[in-house]
Amino acid sequence: MWKTPRRFSLTGRLCCFPKDPLEDVETWSESVDKVLSCKAGQIAFRQFLKSEYSEENIVFWLDCEEYKKIKTTPEMISSANRIYSEFVQTEAPRQINIDCGTRENITRNISQPSLTSFDSAQKLIYSLMARDSYPRFLKSAIYQGLLRRTNSR
Repeated sequence: MWKTPRRFSLTGRLCCFPKDPLEDVETWSESVDKVLSCKAGQIAFRQFLKSEYSEENIVFWLDCEEYKKIKTTPEMISSANRIYSEFVQTEAPRQINIDCGTRENITRNISQPSLTSFDSAQKLIYSLMARDSYPRFLKSAIYQGLLRRTNSR
C-alpha cells in the first residue's frame, strides 16, 4: 500500500530524493500525468484530494499501479483481495466511485484475480481525477502555494 513519507513536507530537499522534490512543480500544470509521475506531485495531489474528501481515488490508483508489478500468485491474490475489500466492494471503507457494471465485473472475477483485474476501475478513477479533481488542484491554495514557493527561489 502506498503511504506518504512521514518526513516529506514539500518544503525542501531530503536525502532520499536525488533532486529538489519541488523542481518539477511548474510542469504539473501540463497534465495530471506529470503530477502522478513524481512523488512530490503525488503527495501534493493526495493532500488536495484529502481536503476534498476524495483521497481514496489517488490511493486506489497508486495501489493499482503497485498491484500491476506483482510477480507471485499468492501476493497477487492477497493484494487483489485487499484492494477489493478496501475500495471496490459495496460499503468498502474507502469505496471508490465506479459504475455498478464495473463493480459487478470485478466482484465476479475477484476469486481468480489477474494483473488486469482492476484496470477498468483504475481507468475510470484516473478519468475522474483528470477531468474533475485535477483542474481544481491547479487552482488550489496547495498548488498555488508550491508554485509561488518555487518561483521565489
